[in-house]
Order: sequence, then C-alpha cells, then structure tokens
Amino acid sequence: MKKFTLKKLAKLAIGTTLALGTLAAFAADPIKIGSVLSVTGPAAFLGDPELKTIQMFVEEINKKGGLLGRQIELVHYDDGSDAGKANGFGKRLIDDDKVDIIVGGTTTGATMSMAPLVEKAGIPFISLAGAVVVIEPVKKWIFKTPHTDRMAAEKVFEDMKTRGLSKLALLSETSGFGQSGKKETEGVATKYGITLVASETYGPKDTDMSPQLTKIRNTPGVQAVFIFGLGQGPALATKNYKQLGLTLPLYHAHGVGSDEFIKLAGAAAEGVRLPASALLVADKLAATDPQKPVVEAYAKAFSAKWKTDVSSFGGHAYDGLMLAVDAIKRAGSTDKAKVRDAIEATKGFIGTGGVVNMSATDHMGLDLTAFRMLEIKGGDWTLAK
Repeated sequence: MKKFTLKKLAKLAIGTTLALGTLAAFAADPIKIGSVLSVTGPAAFLGDPELKTIQMFVEEINKKGGLLGRQIELVHYDDGSDAGKANGFGKRLIDDDKVDIIVGGTTTGATMSMAPLVEKAGIPFISLAGAVVVIEPVKKWIFKTPHTDRMAAEKVFEDMKTRGLSKLALLSETSGFGQSGKKETEGVATKYGITLVASETYGPKDTDMSPQLTKIRNTPGVQAVFIFGLGQGPALATKNYKQLGLTLPLYHAHGVGSDEFIKLAGAAAEGVRLPASALLVADKLAATDPQKPVVEAYAKAFSAKWKTDVSSFGGHAYDGLMLAVDAIKRAGSTDKAKVRDAIEATKGFIGTGGVVNMSATDHMGLDLTAFRMLEIKGGDWTLAK
C-alpha cells in the first residue's frame, strides 16, 4: 500500500484545488453576445464581412482566455436583409437566448425594427447601421459605430465647395438608409450653400437606374451627382451613369465602402468620390496617424483569415465588438445597466472608424474629422486631393 506523507498530502490537496478551479472556470456560464446581421440578400456585402469579423475576434478572445475569465458565446442570425425578420430574431435573442449584449443589425431598417425591443428589455445594443435616426434622438440603450448619413452629406458638401460646385442632383435609395440620407442631405444643403436641382429615387432591388439618371442628365444646371444607397444598387447606378455618357463629378455615401463596390462597378467607378473610414486606405495613412496601427492590424488579420479584401463594414463590426468587450471589462461584469453606462462613458477609444468619445448626448462618439474623403483611382482607394 502506498504511503502518503503530510507534505505529499498537502501537495495533492493544492493540486486538486487548482484542478477544480480550472474546471470551475471552464464551467462558468459564457458571456453571450447576440447579433442579427444581413449576411444574405441585397445588403450581404455589408453583413458578410461583419459576421466574419465578429466570429474571428470572438475566437481570438476565447483562445486568450476569454472575457472576465469566461468564454464568449456568439449567437447570431441572418435576417436576409429583411427588417421584419430582424425584429423576430431580436426578440429571440432577448427572450430565448438571454444574450448579455447585442452587436448589429447591419441596416437602418433592421436596427430600428429591433430598437423598441431592446429599449423595453433594457439590453445594451451597438448598431452597425449608418442613419442618424439610430442615435437621434438619443435612446438609452442604443449606440452605433458607423458615421452617420448626415455626416456623409456634410463631408460631400465640404468637398464640393472646395471644387467650386454648388448645384447637385441626388439619387437616393428607398431603403431606411437611403430615405434617411435623402432627408439629411436636404437638411444640410443650405448650410453649405448647395442647391438641390434634381432628386430621384430607386428601390433596393432595382437593377437599372437609367430612367432616373436620364432625368438628371436632362436637368439644367446640374454640376455634380450624389448617389445615396448601399449594397449592389449604387454599383449598378454607377455603371448606368457611365453608360449614359454622364461625365459630371460623381459622389457616393459611405454605404459603398468596400472593394466589392469597385469590383461590381468596374471601370465606371474610376473618379468616384465618397467619405469613408480610414480602414480603406490603411496603407496610405501617415505614420503618425493614431488610427494607422489599428486599421493595419485589423486589415492584416482579416485578410489572412478570410483570404479576401477588407471593407469598412467589417471595420464597423470590429469597433462594435471591441466597444462591447471594453465596456464589459470596465464594468467588471455583464450587468446590463453597468455595461450600458460603461459604453456611454467611452473616451479615446481608437477604432477603425475613428477616435470614439461617447457621452450622454452622443451615442456614436465620432465627429466629421473621422471621415476621410476618398477617390477611386486605378481601381483602388486613394485619399482625395
């Protein structure tokens, strides 16, 4: 029979305690992050890189020991770019999956369909949608990472002024993002001395915008055209634009901030200008730019993992996830009220979209300087001059 000394018994007890502690850590309930994204449908080239980004970094965090000593469990649903489905999935995340926080929806429509649910349930929600309506008026539990549609219009108007352009034709999508973009564009035009001389719309699933663009071409006095939409529609409109022989300066909103847009529009994209995040020009930023290390690291990791190009939309998802992780760390728990307060107190967070400074009156935390005016040259993104 094997004999145990007191010293050996003590070591055995310590080892058993450590083993039990390790098992307890693994057995701890995971931190549940919920997500509703448009991985398929018209908004897929936004939602697909968003999901890939969140999956990749959740996996990375878990490999490093998790968050607050707990693993993260990602619970995600694809709304197929249908706001009605987003509402149903949002309800499921809250009532059935019991998630601790939600990152996404992809689109404004999806976000706003879930907004009443999260406000009633009292759960932190970081949206990846662009429209200003997501955060204005301020909603207690809702935050967002992308720049707003109003900011996009203002950035475009700033650039127009420097080029001596003042008469604009607007082509906007009838989606939630496009409708809000149209409203915000109209709302700030006078402030910048811009006159809207034509305004046309198209549907998210339309495949030919030639009739609307023909009307714009025949409108006297137009000096520039601004297309406000997301997904494939703006790329198709850009091709129609060139097919009709239009040569006026062409602007887009930030809903096309992806290499996929350039691929879809082809040679017609040459010369297009738009406001976008620094992520698209990571390799062209000055060495002293505070965002450079962040966007370069993200771009490198995403490209290596998925063997595809980055987009600003994946960057918005990265910012949303990391804001959530940062807030949970600072809150020291997943208590929803404490996490909400921690998000609202975020200061100096450097993301792919800019430097984030939240407050009780600002649930996005970005100003106009966070936008970069880009121009497509030689089939690539460049900083506009």
